[in-house]
Amino acid sequence: MSDGQLWSKQLPLDRLVHGFTVGNDHVLDLQLVGWDLLGTAAHVRMLGRQGLMPAADVDCIIAGLSQIRQQVDAGTFVITAEQEDCHTAIEQALRGICPAAAGNVHLGRSRNDQVLTALRLYMKHAVFSISRHVAILAKEFNSQAASHMEMLMPGYTHLRRAMPSTVGRWLLAFSAGLLEELHAASGLLRRIDSCPLGSGAGFGLPLPLDRKYTAELLGFSRVQLSEIDCANSRGRHEIALAGWICSIGNQLEKFVWDLSLYSTEEYGFVNLPDQFTTGSSIMPQKRNPDVLELMRGRIAQLRAWRNELEQVHSGLPSSYHRDYQLLKPALFASVSGILELLAICRHILPGLEFHRERMLSACTSELFATEEAYRRVRQDGLAFRDAYKQVGIEVVGGKTGFSVDAASWQIPDDWQIDVETIASEITVLASGNAELSANFMKQLDSLL
Repeated sequence: MSDGQLWSKQLPLDRLVHGFTVGNDHVLDLQLVGWDLLGTAAHVRMLGRQGLMPAADVDCIIAGLSQIRQQVDAGTFVITAEQEDCHTAIEQALRGICPAAAGNVHLGRSRNDQVLTALRLYMKHAVFSISRHVAILAKEFNSQAASHMEMLMPGYTHLRRAMPSTVGRWLLAFSAGLLEELHAASGLLRRIDSCPLGSGAGFGLPLPLDRKYTAELLGFSRVQLSEIDCANSRGRHEIALAGWICSIGNQLEKFVWDLSLYSTEEYGFVNLPDQFTTGSSIMPQKRNPDVLELMRGRIAQLRAWRNELEQVHSGLPSSYHRDYQLLKPALFASVSGILELLAICRHILPGLEFHRERMLSACTSELFATEEAYRRVRQDGLAFRDAYKQVGIEVVGGKTGFSVDAASWQIPDDWQIDVETIASEITVLASGNAELSANFMKQLDSLL
């Protein structure tokens, strides 16, 4: 057993126990190593500024971190099971570059605040990345909505025909829903945007650290003040991020569920292009929407991963516990999962083929019953409840026509205005997100 781990207690550890406690953390940490390099660079610069590390040592370590970053970018940096995590792997690599200086790279840090910082940077970047893809998809929904705003289709409640709607109005619902998720991202960013570095193991450190300076170097808006809360927040922010991801997934789930239904032969409202469907090993005529079904399944996985985070995080007392190591797989899977779902949805949407005549034939007279009741209120002076009852009796009696039907029905004037309003809001939020993301990455790039 190597004695090089940062936690090494100078006593041997049972090999089976070691393998169990490490798990696949050394593999997972390949997703964190780049962020840990940045956290280390900021920390070392702060130590130099505070007179806790000689300038020559700071320069050597920064140069060493830059070398390691090149290996990470090239995919050649390795974290072994013996090293356990990216923190040990980085420090051991620095020992080969700056033997004397590397011994102080962990001064004023614990692995607790070190991993918290790397995860916080990862999550902040994830929010920016997911938001960018949400905005792209929202714009596509909005564009498709504008193109199909006058294509009549039935609106449904309880999976039963309800009132007249249009394909554009249906698609606009998802644009509007994703716009709401962009607004939610702003609140999530404010929650995540605090720096835990310098909190140590959760009880502060007897050194003159400048935590505010470190936070500024890492592009955080503020310091996370309570050291114990820093430790307690492990998992809390992951759950918040996963909850937002699930909410986005819920938007996509409704779309693919609707699309699965509307593309059946029984509805026939829309076709998936053949290249988006699969076949059957026994039935040569089949064109199966596997991509939609797997999207639903993967969205269900998002909820499972959020639940996994909740279960690992809940029921623990204050401060750090090794249970928190098990949060990483679900966090990483949630982020990569939603990005893949957003990408495949964006790929599918422009290829949909809507069947105007089939939808028009589904807009039978009872669909306009509410419209007829309102007409009698406006033109005949009836109270709404009286008009409602009159029309209801006529529908039950089998009346097949009202003064308004599919041929004469007009979309409300404000429906097209809604498209323009939502498009404008998406553009504003996407632009703001892009600017914040660019500033964040520019600040981090200045560290190495």
